[in-house]
Amino acid sequence: MPLHRGPAEPDERRLAVNPFYSEANPVAGMTEAPPRHRLPDGPLAPSTAYQLVHDELMLDGNSRLNLATFVTTWMEPQAGVLMGECRDKNMIDKDEYPRTAELERRCVAMLADLWHAPDPAAVVGCSTTGSSEACMLAGMALKRRWVRRNAGRYPSKDARPNLVMGVNVQVCWEKFCTFWEVEARQVPMEGNRFHLDPQAAAELCDENTIGVVGILGSTFDGSYEPIAELCAALDALQERTGLDVPVHVDGASGAMVAPFLDEYLVWDFRLPRVASINTSGHKYGLVYPGVGWALWRDREALPEELVFRVNYLGGDMPTFALNFSRPGAQVVAQYYSFLRLGREGYRTVQQSTRDVARRLAERVEALGDFRLLTRGDQLPVFTFTTAPEVTAYDVFDVSRRLRESGWLVPAYTFPPNREDLSVLRVVCRNGFSADLAELFMEDLGRLLPELRRQSGPLTRDKTAATSFHH
Repeated sequence: MPLHRGPAEPDERRLAVNPFYSEANPVAGMTEAPPRHRLPDGPLAPSTAYQLVHDELMLDGNSRLNLATFVTTWMEPQAGVLMGECRDKNMIDKDEYPRTAELERRCVAMLADLWHAPDPAAVVGCSTTGSSEACMLAGMALKRRWVRRNAGRYPSKDARPNLVMGVNVQVCWEKFCTFWEVEARQVPMEGNRFHLDPQAAAELCDENTIGVVGILGSTFDGSYEPIAELCAALDALQERTGLDVPVHVDGASGAMVAPFLDEYLVWDFRLPRVASINTSGHKYGLVYPGVGWALWRDREALPEELVFRVNYLGGDMPTFALNFSRPGAQVVAQYYSFLRLGREGYRTVQQSTRDVARRLAERVEALGDFRLLTRGDQLPVFTFTTAPEVTAYDVFDVSRRLRESGWLVPAYTFPPNREDLSVLRVVCRNGFSADLAELFMEDLGRLLPELRRQSGPLTRDKTAATSFHH
């Protein structure tokens, strides 16, 4: 979560209250506008408090027009009703809410089956607040397994653990390495390869490598990393050196797309080297934020000493989490989505989303001003940059102008070794229909003539102009 600081100087300005909002307060008769940065002296009427908060939130962007986020922005009304009925249930209270716990267990079993676990009964899994927490848990398990294998050597300086990944990983992996004192060994981008290279990853491994992270759906460009090729490179490494390095698949988005649209693709527990997988239920799992899932192939992949058994709330339920209390609403919504859609329903939804992404990418390319880097044929995501002959404007100008029409399209630079490349990225989700894509193209086409008349890009500091941060 972002860190916030208090105001540098005392802010005595008060929130403005429309006279129509004011109601006689039965407790204090309060009609005075409340302060911004300290608790008011007395209560407000519920309708007044609601209207003040509601009005300020109108300045937020429209989530349906947010083409930066992977997070679900639309669910059926019935799902919203279920979530409202469960928002007061604390997921940690397994004994008090046994049916919610049962639905969580069923979701884990469904994912184990979806991801081709060789023995679904042996799989260990849990819900999380999202993929970031799931990745932290997976990383902890990898490190603890490494400590077990190297008993007696750690924490000597020469035995510092490391984790190998592409430079394109989501920031949660960098957080993990910082928080748990693991060296991050990152494979840089090269040329038109925007994600991890399997052979380069294997060459970075040594006896202190706790694992390699493969990304099924890079947030930078929407491409899948070649998980099977990564496992094959690590198999060859083991044959040469004896090093047995496990793989974790960060399938935050792709693990809920590939099983339905890319069934030929082998990336999951069918590969013996894959020890664990995570996904975001609140991305292409089609649930409002925040819910994620982490699954381990078997109990050996998740060391027992990391699991806690909580009995003071009743019962004796094993838990593995970084937090404690959280609502059961999102888990219930995930089960609703699994039940509601089934395999064919998910396939239809994801195919529709990919179709929108591919057609929209083709239309953007047809404008002539842009060059596509990806085409939405893996994740329903595509990235593009300005064509070489375009000198009047850059991607940051496009992002800024699209925002004037309500579209939130991120512009950002790529990491090493492609800092020279600045792109726009469009994430297509359920709810971003072909009709909305048509409106997007109309707005993009409308602003291009003005951009072409510029004398040059308006952005001087590309780093400061980046409107999206990984």
